[in-house]
Amino acid sequence: MFQRTTLAGFAARLPGYTPAVRSTASLLRRRNFSMLFFGRCVSFLGNAMAPVALAFAVLHLTGSASALGLVLAARMVPNVLLLAVGGVIADRLPRSTVLVGSNVVGGGAQAVAAVLLLSGHAEVWHLVILEAINGAGFALFYPADSALVPLTVPEDRLQEANALIRLGTNSTLILGAALAGVLVAAFNPGWAIAVDAATFLVAAALMASMRGIEAAAGAGSSFLTDLRDGWTEFTAHRWLWAIVAQFSVMLLGFLGAFLVLGPVVAERDLSGASSWAAILGGQAAGLLVGGLVALRWRPQRPLLVATIAVFGHALPMAALAMGLPLAVIICAAVVNGIGMEVFGVYWSTALHEHVAPEALSRVSAYDALGSIGISPIGLVAAGPISRLIGVDATLWIGVLLVVVPTTIVLFVPEVRNLRSRAGRTDANVTYDPKTMGLQR
Repeated sequence: MFQRTTLAGFAARLPGYTPAVRSTASLLRRRNFSMLFFGRCVSFLGNAMAPVALAFAVLHLTGSASALGLVLAARMVPNVLLLAVGGVIADRLPRSTVLVGSNVVGGGAQAVAAVLLLSGHAEVWHLVILEAINGAGFALFYPADSALVPLTVPEDRLQEANALIRLGTNSTLILGAALAGVLVAAFNPGWAIAVDAATFLVAAALMASMRGIEAAAGAGSSFLTDLRDGWTEFTAHRWLWAIVAQFSVMLLGFLGAFLVLGPVVAERDLSGASSWAAILGGQAAGLLVGGLVALRWRPQRPLLVATIAVFGHALPMAALAMGLPLAVIICAAVVNGIGMEVFGVYWSTALHEHVAPEALSRVSAYDALGSIGISPIGLVAAGPISRLIGVDATLWIGVLLVVVPTTIVLFVPEVRNLRSRAGRTDANVTYDPKTMGLQR
């Protein structure tokens, strides 16, 4: 009898695939997890709109890729400067409280940007300052957000929870990217920024309703001591700092080439904002598919699978550089999205399983700091370099900066061999890092 081959059928033959995962609906019956889930979904709806709106707001104001790179870098620089501070704060204070505050800051900055754009008074320096404020809010948001899931579910459901929360947020990315394309093409980029501002505030209200989230650990003897202890935990895991080093180089090329030059190619060779929104929407669709795969597939060596998936970042840049049709570029973005999400779920779960809970926000901060620390250079340099050697050649440099470090990190034994730990059932138990060692 003829048997159809489906994505689900293919996935079912993968080693580690679990066809009988417990109902994910039971996770949403946990109040704190559901508030985090829906808060993230609302927030990511706006996050999907912001890159499209911001890119074309700057291009409409200046027509300059360099100006766009400057605005994007303005958001990232505070991340580099303040992420470590955010990590200490998120380990000292209730992480849900930190999320509420950071969402209010981001919503306020985007609201001002929307008013300036809609009133016709926006200038590039306005957007630089407001994106810097937004970036400062994200520096507080990311460490707390990265470390909050283990406080809402038991450890044996961490991968499922990580996959579900990312599946929900990535679903909203598809809607957000499409909505941004419509608003930017039909009206003014300021309307998309205004919706983004509203989503920040709704997310803050949802996360404010979380209950019983306490500080993960008491404050150390000093702020510097907390930073040092977090650094000790970070450097104790070779798989962790090796992949962070890989991403520092990879994101230098990917963010600079893709985010800055992608809209330029869309404006030059395609149909502008609607094409760029379609490409980002394809990436978001890939994230959704990747989330479905990660929800059910538990490979024996998750970091090996995750690292191989990173090669997908090179595909949309190569497609743009070769001037391929829009449909092919969107397909490349879909594959990129699948790889991004597979990596994201397995990476988050590895951090949650193998890093001391009381230091998780600080380690997450060092993770993000190392990963994006030099990426503002790529954002600022992409425009000038493209003027010197051409847009397509600059995109190919971005491809190399993905492929080379990802290949190198595969030679690290811990990356290839790290396995999931046996789960602990109480997500709120604190563990002594000295007793976890190499057995994590």
